[in-house]
Amino acid sequence: MPLIELSLGWLVLADAVAWTIFQLGISYCAFKIPSHWFVRQNRLFRSFHFELNGDLWQRLFRIKGWKGRLPEGTIFFKSAYNKQALHGFDTASLTQFVIESRRAELTHWLAMLPAPLFLLWNPIGAFWKNAVYAVLFNLPFILAQRYNRPRLEQLIIQKQNRSRAILFR
Repeated sequence: MPLIELSLGWLVLADAVAWTIFQLGISYCAFKIPSHWFVRQNRLFRSFHFELNGDLWQRLFRIKGWKGRLPEGTIFFKSAYNKQALHGFDTASLTQFVIESRRAELTHWLAMLPAPLFLLWNPIGAFWKNAVYAVLFNLPFILAQRYNRPRLEQLIIQKQNRSRAILFR
């Protein structure tokens, strides 16, 4: 039983406004986390062995076909890093892209956390619809990051190894 009882129209409006506030607020907070935190917390964002360096997500969901259609966070935060395309192929640009993909993944994991709060004003059926919405809305973004990042990390390692090989000739 919700603490606040709302008619269907007000319930839909309250849910839409709440999700907008929660998701933009979480995005803004993640945007403010210093980049060096994402470098230090490298382990949180490592690929699991079963992900096959992102290939699992391509096999299961055909990510290459739709990841380019996902909206970018710069729609709301103009000074945010745009991940629609690489900004360069040098190690620094690739590293920055990896950092921003970690930021994006964290943002979308955190954006699902407010779902239990919807129990305060939603009946149980509507709560579950909101919980499913939270997962279905955020999961494509998480999977896109988990697909792209291992490839970029491998490319960075290859570039670093080539640079070392040139130095020791």
